[in-house]
Amino acid sequence: MSVYDFKVKTQGGSQVSLGDYAGKVLVIVNTATGCGFTPQYDELQDLYELHREDGLEILDFPCNQFGSQAPGSDEEIHSFCTGRYGITFPQFAKIDVNGENAIPLYKYLTANTTFGGFGKSPMALVLKPVVKKMDRDYKNNGNIKWNFTKFVIDRQGNIAGRFEPTDSLDELKAKVEELL
Repeated sequence: MSVYDFKVKTQGGSQVSLGDYAGKVLVIVNTATGCGFTPQYDELQDLYELHREDGLEILDFPCNQFGSQAPGSDEEIHSFCTGRYGITFPQFAKIDVNGENAIPLYKYLTANTTFGGFGKSPMALVLKPVVKKMDRDYKNNGNIKWNFTKFVIDRQGNIAGRFEPTDSLDELKAKVEELL
């Protein structure tokens, strides 16, 4: 099984096969428009512009499960992201990434990766107690902990890395460039 076996819903409501992205390096990210990590859109767009022609695709999945930080309709979220951050990578319908309503893609991603920790950054110190309140066993499961968790997928559709929102985007960029 690989990510190519999954279908996801576009903002318009139609189903798209991730098989359409076969042969590309993917970054799959759950996002939110009202989060302390929302400015990562700028760096993600920069990465996309730098490597799109090399075979990179960034797949954006808005999610409102963490602090209700992605309110609004798919259209409102898309308008915000294109207007404020100028994103040009694909943005899909708002989803759940954890729990019984999580989409199958995210059930697969979380079942096949582990949480890597938040590190020691100032944002990590803020996140740890919030996440622990939501999930006492958060260190020991693959569930998504917060917005802007990123999965890197190689050209064969295999999970090649997981990056928590507090991880340096330079580390993400290095992994993407290794795979390209």
